[in-house]
Amino acid sequence: MLILNTKVEHAELVQGELILPYELREKSRLRAALTTGEEVGVFTVRGTVLRHGDLIKGSDDEGLERVVRILAAAEATYRIECTSPHALLRCAFHLGNRHTQAHVGDGFLRIRKDPVLKEMLEGLHATVTEELAAFEPESGAYGGGHHHHHDGLLAPVPLRQKIHRPGDETAV
Repeated sequence: MLILNTKVEHAELVQGELILPYELREKSRLRAALTTGEEVGVFTVRGTVLRHGDLIKGSDDEGLERVVRILAAAEATYRIECTSPHALLRCAFHLGNRHTQAHVGDGFLRIRKDPVLKEMLEGLHATVTEELAAFEPESGAYGGGHHHHHDGLLAPVPLRQKIHRPGDETAV
């Protein structure tokens, strides 16, 4: 089986495509199938999100390295549009207040299909349209501002750490 675990910026040769919905692109351990049907394992550091167009490499059972392109699958979503930027901003505020992941586009928002949120948004006078589309939500205030470097590996061998627990005696 091909094991994918190293993100790369570019590759001379891309030897496969892996189409995944957002829910699976944010998992750190995953078994999936390339568009060819070949089974792969994906191992990433917890908190890593694979984005549409990302390249990830790994090796197969014979030790051959290969690069695969990640593609965002079309998902059941709502496209939210408003008659003014202010109205769209109000919708974004109310979605954020509910900790709802949102894809921010040019003049629109996109969220996963949720009838309760649709009703709320329509109450804010938004036009909410069902669509099958790639879902690429914002990474959040703390999601994209820092990067971990492990020589390109997305899932390095963890180091042993001492975890302090309340009640442990501490040396002074």
